[in-house]
Amino acid sequence: MHAFGGDLGAGYFRGVAPAIAVEPVAALVFGMLGILTAVLGALLPALEAARATPATALKAGDEQEAYRPLRNTWPGVALLAIGALAALLPPVNGLPLFGYLAIALLLFGTLLLMPRMMTLLLARLPTPRSVPAALAFDQVRGAPGQASVSLATIVASVSLMVSMAIMVTSFRHSLDDWLVSILPADLYVRSGLAGDSAFFSLDDQRKFAGLAGVRHVEFLRAQSVLLDPAQPRVVLLARDLPADAPARALPLVAQVDALAANAPPPVWVSEAAADLFGFGLGQTIELPLAGRAMPFTVAGIWRDYARQQGAIVIDRARYASLTGDTTANDAAILLEPGASVVDVRREIESRLGQDGRLTFATPGDIRAISLKVFDRTFAVTYALEAAAVAIGLIGLSSSFGALVFARRREFGMLRHLGLTRRQVAAMLTTEGLLVSSLGLLVGLALGGLMSFILVFVVNRQSFHWSMDMHVPWASLAALAIVLLALATATALASARGAMSGDAIRAVKDDW
Repeated sequence: MHAFGGDLGAGYFRGVAPAIAVEPVAALVFGMLGILTAVLGALLPALEAARATPATALKAGDEQEAYRPLRNTWPGVALLAIGALAALLPPVNGLPLFGYLAIALLLFGTLLLMPRMMTLLLARLPTPRSVPAALAFDQVRGAPGQASVSLATIVASVSLMVSMAIMVTSFRHSLDDWLVSILPADLYVRSGLAGDSAFFSLDDQRKFAGLAGVRHVEFLRAQSVLLDPAQPRVVLLARDLPADAPARALPLVAQVDALAANAPPPVWVSEAAADLFGFGLGQTIELPLAGRAMPFTVAGIWRDYARQQGAIVIDRARYASLTGDTTANDAAILLEPGASVVDVRREIESRLGQDGRLTFATPGDIRAISLKVFDRTFAVTYALEAAAVAIGLIGLSSSFGALVFARRREFGMLRHLGLTRRQVAAMLTTEGLLVSSLGLLVGLALGGLMSFILVFVVNRQSFHWSMDMHVPWASLAALAIVLLALATATALASARGAMSGDAIRAVKDDW
């Protein structure tokens, strides 16, 4: 709260000092959920231990009976199929609940299929000639259930982290491309600091056109209109559009080929407006202009990251003819080659006054501020991803250490057969490397699949805008290398106790 503020660094509430507010009920609910999760996590092995017969439990290799239910593939396949179907369902009261359910089902289904996937992957790998490495391969092949438990946390944390990384990268690249497409001018001028009450008159607009170094000026009139009392007000943007191809000035995601001869005049709605009000291509809609409802045709749907409540674009000349309103809020100025932005800005201030009612910005300034706000907003996301990886490594260390402790007699027998401490360490390192590599591979693939749901389902249903998929290949490759090294080191560190004990004592039954 101190570092980022109440808006996670977006800068919407500058100067406001947020106060920490703790909700006791919510904290209690989350605490109980944590306890319940821990109890359920211990329930299955407790039931398995209670059902085990003494004679069977005394036999060597009995620990593999606990993993027998994981050999069935139909539960995992069923969860994957249900998850795929859930991703196709619409939101519930504006929330992508089925999208979140699809991600959870894909994760659980993949974890249930881990033993079978490990068996298939290991069957295609050749057995190394080195004795410690060969023993490690045989151990993982012979006990895929144990290995799948060890890498479950790695698969979960890596998949969630990769999916979030792809989603954030896709959002950032799409935002950057969108800013480039909607900011083609060299200088932007706004009348007033905010709102739609301040405007440029016709006389002001003529002064813009007569400035030295100005090649072309486009004006925009923005106002809020109420289409449905149950929905937020929509922003109506009356802007100068190219006469030959008006849609060329908008980042369209869909458009009609041509309007019918008798169709009402065209407007272009944002994705949020299309989702919130059910607007479709070619549909006739009514807009309240000049005190009366006027019909228009939806000629296209465009991407808008600035107005989540929805926006509608209309040609400014048509808007002026229908309403008589010729004022403008913003001016987009294209300069002559060689003209200076500083000189043009100085001349605008001298002609239109310097009373603080003008706000200037260049495309570079707007883009830099927007991306800075984006990066600060998602900084917390990166911190949570790092925490998820740390939890995954701790889980790997815990489970791998427990398995090594259970195999202490095996290591003692190997020492009696002639393996040195260094060879046992090499075997455990190979096991850790092999298990971590398989977990990382599955986690990357699962994370990529989850990212499609986040990008095309969760984000679209939550915020009503689309984005293009962008995969940070270099970042994911570096992440994979670092995680592989950390996971291998973690597995080795948790297993060092197996090499510190006495070989004779390790195989005694009465110690």
